[in-house]
Amino acid sequence: MAKIQAIKALEVLDSRGNPAVYVKTTLDNGSIGYGYSPSGVSTGKYEAVELRDKDPKRYNGKGVMNAVNNIQQKIAPSVVGIDIEDFRSVDQKMIELDGTPNKSNLGGNATLAVSISVADAIAKSKKIELFSFLAGYFGESDNFTIPLPYFNILNGGKHAVGSTDFQEFMVVPVKFSNFSEALRAGAEIYYALNKILLERNYQPLVGDEGGFAPSLFSNEQAMELLMMSIKETGYAAGEEIFIALDPAASRFFYQNVYQLHRENRTFTTDELIDFYKVWIDKYPIISIEDGLDQDDWKGWQRLTAEVGSRVDTIGDDIYTTNKKRLETGIQQKASTAILIKPNQIGTLSETIETINFAKQNNIKFMVSHRSGENEDSFISDLAVAAGGGMIKAGAPCRGERIVKYNRLLEIEFLLGEKAKLATRDTSQNTGLQ
Repeated sequence: MAKIQAIKALEVLDSRGNPAVYVKTTLDNGSIGYGYSPSGVSTGKYEAVELRDKDPKRYNGKGVMNAVNNIQQKIAPSVVGIDIEDFRSVDQKMIELDGTPNKSNLGGNATLAVSISVADAIAKSKKIELFSFLAGYFGESDNFTIPLPYFNILNGGKHAVGSTDFQEFMVVPVKFSNFSEALRAGAEIYYALNKILLERNYQPLVGDEGGFAPSLFSNEQAMELLMMSIKETGYAAGEEIFIALDPAASRFFYQNVYQLHRENRTFTTDELIDFYKVWIDKYPIISIEDGLDQDDWKGWQRLTAEVGSRVDTIGDDIYTTNKKRLETGIQQKASTAILIKPNQIGTLSETIETINFAKQNNIKFMVSHRSGENEDSFISDLAVAAGGGMIKAGAPCRGERIVKYNRLLEIEFLLGEKAKLATRDTSQNTGLQ
């Protein structure tokens, strides 16, 4: 059994140039693990606290030296020198040390970076791939599934101000023989969208997650552009390629109504659900994430009751990777799926607990990146280990997104014949009536 020899933390920069927490854990057998904490701009109010310094003289108040110091001065002294076989013991020490339900003392960005780095170090100590090590915590064995990629090729909302009201328009390659072919399809559709935007005199600027961010007249124009891009590549919409949406509705919910500025319209909950139903009939939509506000529980119940048999209704802000909130969602039949973002809860242990709870209750789950990312590919290993069959890591553009997809290519290569791309029944999602 190895011991933790040292834990070192640094303030580094994420993909938006904002400070982020980076941790290096060294075991006494020489194994070294690394962990980063990403950052979201479209955040749910129930997420773990991302500790920022709020010093206007440094990084416009976004520095993370307090989180770094918490690691160096509080977390490290409590775990350095202990025998380590299971990263969950370190997570439990941090949870106890923090003493709050939302990591507001130590910072969820501090605890997550430590948690991931310790798990990475243990995997390396055991001389096994990280996904294989993590699989044991999900009851998975050698039957690994490579997740279907959800490519956010057109960005809006807070990820691309001035584009669309809805935050993400994604294409999903389904029914391909392997991940490398699915990745190729996504990249080719991305190229096609670039070409179409140029032909229509839109500047091909990209948003935080690598998707294009044209200033469009309506949200539906984005859907039309995606359909045109799929057709341009020769793939069949509703057979090989589907569309996924993340409206991020909490961002445009004001005074009890949903305000779509691109539509120049306001919607009640029922009206917005009816709006989605029209799109589901018209387009090959496979999932809607955060279709309603994070506190609109009755709306979520109706949305799932009326369209949950045709599309995945995925909860992000409403759950924030929190098992207790997911329990409420299951009781209320609020969604058919949950989005998993480890930094929303603050430790890998709690992330695993939420995923396993979802699996036990037949709730689908999708592992996701954040808009502020780095050169870390951890979520790729997590998605394969957990076996949920879905990953959201942005467009096939920008290094912090590509590194996730390239890691999945590597995992597919390492697994060889054991690598199976996730499949799903899409018979109810064809749209196009």
